[in-house]
Amino acid sequence: MTSTASSIKCDVIVVGGGNAGFSAAVSAAQSRAGRVLLIEKCPKEWAGGNSYFTAGAMRTAHSGLKDLLPLVNNVDTKIASLIDLGPYTRDDFLSDMARVTHGQYDRELGRTLVEESNDAIKWLAKNGVRFQLSFNRQAYKVDGRYKFWGGLCLKTEDGGRGLIQDHQNAAARHGVTVLYQTAAEKINLDPESGAFKSLLANRAGNRITINAEALILAAGGFESNPRMRAQYLGPGWDLAHVRGTPYNTGECLEMAIRDVSAKQTGQWSGCHSVAWDANSPRNSGDREVSNEFTKSGYPLGVTINNQGIRFFDEGSDIRNYTYAKFGRAILAQPQSVAFQVWDSQGIPWLRDEEYRDEVVEKIHGDSIEELAQKCASKGLENPRQFVETIRAYNAAVHAHRQENLGLKWDPVIRDGLSTQSSKTSLAVPKSNWALPLDQGPYLAVKVCCGVTFTFGGLAVDHKTSGVISNLTGEAIPGVFCAGEMLGGLFYENYPGGSGLTSGAVFGRKAGIRAAAMVKKDTRISPAIGVSSRL
Repeated sequence: MTSTASSIKCDVIVVGGGNAGFSAAVSAAQSRAGRVLLIEKCPKEWAGGNSYFTAGAMRTAHSGLKDLLPLVNNVDTKIASLIDLGPYTRDDFLSDMARVTHGQYDRELGRTLVEESNDAIKWLAKNGVRFQLSFNRQAYKVDGRYKFWGGLCLKTEDGGRGLIQDHQNAAARHGVTVLYQTAAEKINLDPESGAFKSLLANRAGNRITINAEALILAAGGFESNPRMRAQYLGPGWDLAHVRGTPYNTGECLEMAIRDVSAKQTGQWSGCHSVAWDANSPRNSGDREVSNEFTKSGYPLGVTINNQGIRFFDEGSDIRNYTYAKFGRAILAQPQSVAFQVWDSQGIPWLRDEEYRDEVVEKIHGDSIEELAQKCASKGLENPRQFVETIRAYNAAVHAHRQENLGLKWDPVIRDGLSTQSSKTSLAVPKSNWALPLDQGPYLAVKVCCGVTFTFGGLAVDHKTSGVISNLTGEAIPGVFCAGEMLGGLFYENYPGGSGLTSGAVFGRKAGIRAAAMVKKDTRISPAIGVSSRL
């Protein structure tokens, strides 16, 4: 890499230092792109973007346990003999995409994500990303066997923190230069060819021009920008708590739209949002607590707003297919808060990393009435209705149980235990895992909406990850996109774990194509590593 006082010359520039950005940078370097530079506007101590704040879950198509065992470091022969984990095929993955997005996802992008997911995971593993089976988040031990559920079983060791550490190590081994506190400001195209020419950046207050053959945009969405959230997601979204990095403020999206007429696509009014600790910081995640502010134990109990009313079906589906949309439901409630409630049957099944005393304020009561009064001191405005709601819920659960004596509570499948029967039907059902809340002591936790990432982004060619021009409808030569900036994959919701996988799939693809631009090699196939149908 060469430089002067105000300019830098490299071959490939990557903007953004999360999972997608590092995947792109390493991919470009492996593809012999020459000098690869990754720039990131945050200081080094905030490295990793939103990826750092994740649990590291990655959804992939696979052919069963034997396909995954070579990738993981936490399973020995004895444990492997106790695991129930069948294949999760490409058809399964696509079916989940269609179901949770109501069929609105971009078919070509979705098919690419699914078909290349397995190869991308194995590529990451070869680059030193440490994978594990996610026993703590994605499996329950039932009758002595580990049963994985919801199509998701892989995570990175030490979650997002470990993922970013492994990416940084891979980048260093491949000679990628990383500059922190360096923000992209303006994209320059060649006026004659329309191809990428240079990027104007601000490095610690000094403007520099970075000349290169290719640019990969992987700088995240606008979830940390309250103005853009209110503008695109709608009224009240400026009050949501930011789940991850405070540096994903959307200016790179605006830069691409302004400077190269990048086509916009996807659901700009949609986002990934979760039930989040109401006592968490409002404007950014906490790098120590990280993903532990998530409160995803709602299928094990009920969720009640501050007026004492249930407002969504906690058992509508496996948690992996609902947790990313229920933050929106909480935000729409009075004061944008709610209370998750369990009795002594559900409490033991809560995950320790989300509900242990060190990371959450717990509200205890020996009776529902006592719990309601204690919740009143934390913002519950109608404790009487709170009690009545739980009584009505319990009555509905018992009525359903009397008509369905053969059903058994099972947290790893949609077990059919419901509140809806011929005698009683609640206006807001609980469709699965409906246990009565009648065995004290009781526990409540106050939650709010935590916004994770936004769904609107740039349109790309699914074969190359090249950014599409709104003027020509063609890919802009030398400009690529991956990660949260890529639009069109998710609507209203997403299959849990598919965001990080998308970053790896399209980041890897962008790196390969950027390297081809550098080498002027048009013979490289846009498709990468598509294995036989799973």
